Amino acid sequence: MIFEERTYDLNGRELLLRAPRDEDAEMLRHYIKKACSETRFLMAEGDEMDLSLEAELEFINSHNESDGGMLILGFLDGEHVGNCSFEKVSGSRRYAHRVNVGIALLQEYTGAGIGKIMFGAMLEEIEKAGFEQAELIVVDKNERAKHMYESFGFRESGRKPNANKYDDNTYSDDVFMVKKFK
Repeated sequence: MIFEERTYDLNGRELLLRAPRDEDAEMLRHYIKKACSETRFLMAEGDEMDLSLEAELEFINSHNESDGGMLILGFLDGEHVGNCSFEKVSGSRRYAHRVNVGIALLQEYTGAGIGKIMFGAMLEEIEKAGFEQAELIVVDKNERAKHMYESFGFRESGRKPNANKYDDNTYSDDVFMVKKFK
């Protein structure tokens, strides 16, 4: 699915949300590496994120051409600040009503309301597409994100203890959260 471009006023600054384009692939390769390097709350360490240009293009096209997924890029005054996406849960027809969602912003842009706007726009698209349930995993210590998800109606539905082991030999749990649309 391709997200229809939208702009928002964010305290006098322009927030543009749009679908990715092929020419974004190189920028997105660097973005995910930087985003993962800045926080313990994403899926990997920055040095593990070494996607090829071809893999990034495939990721972009798989979302743009999908009938069950979407990738949204955010730009504040022309600067790329983050992404959010959803993908339907694969498997049988029994899973067809569910989507997995995710969002990541560069740290310098967190706390400004960008994530809330992006996440809200994505949830509108999920509901418009007819999905009944959105699911996500958040790292236990990511209180800001948990609070935002709860403000959109997500509720904790389970935990996986010590799901994340960091390079310093500490751990954190994964928290599963669910939002029902119907």
